[in-house]
Amino acid sequence: MLSGISSEIRQKLQTNLSRVWDRVTAAAEKVRRSPQEITLVAVTKYVLPEVLPALVDAGCQILAESRPQELWRKAEFAANLPVRWHLVGPLQRNKAKKTVPLVELIHSVDSVSLLETLETLGEKQGRQVRVLLEVNISGEPAKHGFPPEKMPEVLEQLKWFPHVQVCGLMGIAGLEGGLGAARQQFSFLRELRDRLRRSAPPQVELRELSMGMSGDFEVAIEEGATMIRLGSILFEGLPPECLKKD
Repeated sequence: MLSGISSEIRQKLQTNLSRVWDRVTAAAEKVRRSPQEITLVAVTKYVLPEVLPALVDAGCQILAESRPQELWRKAEFAANLPVRWHLVGPLQRNKAKKTVPLVELIHSVDSVSLLETLETLGEKQGRQVRVLLEVNISGEPAKHGFPPEKMPEVLEQLKWFPHVQVCGLMGIAGLEGGLGAARQQFSFLRELRDRLRRSAPPQVELRELSMGMSGDFEVAIEEGATMIRLGSILFEGLPPECLKKD
C-alpha cells in the first residue's frame, strides 16, 4: 500500500492528462468537432486506490472500472472524492444489485436478461438505470456485445424496460487490422446508431457513442465518439508501487 502520493507522481499524472487532451483536441478539430463534445472516462484498473485522489486533482472526475468487485472497492475508498463512476466491463446479473447504486452509467449491457435485471432493480429503487448497449462491432467470438443485426429487435423490446434509460451504444475495436480496421468498426457503430435512432422508442436517446481506448481514441473521435475510455495512457511513467500487480 502506498503511504502517499509524491509531487512527482502528481505532476506526471497532470502531464499525461494534458498531453491526452492535446491529442483529443487535435483529433476533434481535424473533423471540425468541438473537444467539449468528448467525455474522457478514466479507467482505473491499472492503478491502486491510493492514486485516485491525485487523478481527481489532475482533472479526472469520471472514473471507471471493468470489474464490479474492483469498482466496489475503489468506490468505497473514493467515497469522499467528487467522483462519478462508470462500469465499462461485463456485469453479471448477480453483481448488479450492489453495482447499480454506485454507478452513473453502465457501458456494457450486452443481453436482454441483464436488461431485465436492471429493470427490476430500477423499479425497486424508484429510479432509471442509465446504460449503453454494447455491440460486437468486430465480430470476434470472444468479444461481448449484441450482434449488430439483432439491434432492431433489442430496441423493440426496450418498451418493456421503462426503468432502464438507454443513452447510446458502446463498441470495442478488434485486435486485428490495426487503426484501419478500428476506423471501419467505429464508423459502422456510428452509422448503426444513426439508423436505429430513426425507429427508437421515445425513451431511448442513443446520443452517446462510447468507443476508443488508449491505442485508438483519436480514430474513434474522428468517427464520432462522444466518450473515450482511457486507461494505460493516463498512467504512463508511474512507478511500480502505484500500479496493480494483477
